[in-house]
Amino acid sequence: MRLTHLALTNFRNYTHLDLSFPAGAVLLHGANAQGKTTLLEAVYYLATSKSPHASNDRQLLNWYADGPETLPTVGRLTATVQTSDSARPRQIEIRLIYEQSRRNMTAAPNSVFRRQVLVNGVKVRLMDLLGNLNVVLFLPEDVTLVSEPPAERRRYMDITLCQVDRRYCRTLAQYKQVLSQRNALLKALQEGYAPADLAQLAPWDLKLTELGAVVMLRRAALITYLDRRAGEIHFQDLTGETESLRLIYHPRLQADTGDVAAWLLEQSAQQIAEKLHDALQAGRQAELQRGITLTGPHRDDVHFMVNGRNLGEYGSRGQQRTAVLALKLAEVEWMQAQTGERPVLLLDEVLAELDPSRRAYLLRRISAAEQAILTTTDPAMFTDEFLSQATRFEVDQGRITPHAG
Repeated sequence: MRLTHLALTNFRNYTHLDLSFPAGAVLLHGANAQGKTTLLEAVYYLATSKSPHASNDRQLLNWYADGPETLPTVGRLTATVQTSDSARPRQIEIRLIYEQSRRNMTAAPNSVFRRQVLVNGVKVRLMDLLGNLNVVLFLPEDVTLVSEPPAERRRYMDITLCQVDRRYCRTLAQYKQVLSQRNALLKALQEGYAPADLAQLAPWDLKLTELGAVVMLRRAALITYLDRRAGEIHFQDLTGETESLRLIYHPRLQADTGDVAAWLLEQSAQQIAEKLHDALQAGRQAELQRGITLTGPHRDDVHFMVNGRNLGEYGSRGQQRTAVLALKLAEVEWMQAQTGERPVLLLDEVLAELDPSRRAYLLRRISAAEQAILTTTDPAMFTDEFLSQATRFEVDQGRITPHAG
């Protein structure tokens, strides 16, 4: 799989961009704050419908875009993608459309942006965008995956799985809706706003555990694969066989063995749902006291362990960075195994964070990729061999031009 063309309108500092991409390595270089990372962000957004840097769509729009009075479609991102199993490329598009609403006659109008998604020119649901373009993103700040709270690791699992498994994504969305409604009922029971009839929880318990079991099974399968492959890359290629990496899935569920992920994969979804249901019943009083659901995949975590020690608590920044590099390289292989297509690699200033040996190893892996898009402020950190094979673009204030040299 590779990206052959990208067009942006009023996205970040790009008022208008049309850029064709070749296969192989594509190197974007220029000073800071010129638009290199923004281009990677746009590709990632087209693949996942999410931004690694923005919390809402308004932040993605060019500050100097024409006003909504004259341009209903404020932002547009379009990509052409070529896959190995089809002679015909596919086109995906996301439009950010301005709408205006008033809560009452005296209130100021509120800006609302809705997303419209098209695949091959046909409007589709946001869910149907997923899987049309698969990417693996490398960022310097990815090191926080190891040390930040569990929500970041759950987000990583969910975005990774949603790229290749729409059923998982639909199930996850349904689970979150049921969780929100169940939490609202628990809060009402806690505060005495609902009759003290615990039977009200029964239908929510059944639905929550049914959906939660599917989420847990898919997460367990993902982490099991990444644990094995990232461990091999980390031990054999990145640390000279001195440090062993383990990725351990930690659902909030008591299993019959210490290896919960392996136990989950031996069970049916129905058996896991029953186990979850038992856990909900056992924790009923604690939930009523706190007014929230305490058991389920919304409480999951993944632990990064090196030589038996938790990297989040005891690892150096260098060890954490190496573990995340192994994870991302394993993710590339997992995604190819799931889809039959190699994902597009997006690497933002990653080489600057690596020592020479790991830098050389990563460049070898990139050179073997079908397509990799990299950014740097300093092309000199790349080898002459890599630079001679890469397509280079210079980025300056939102303008991208072929490298002259």
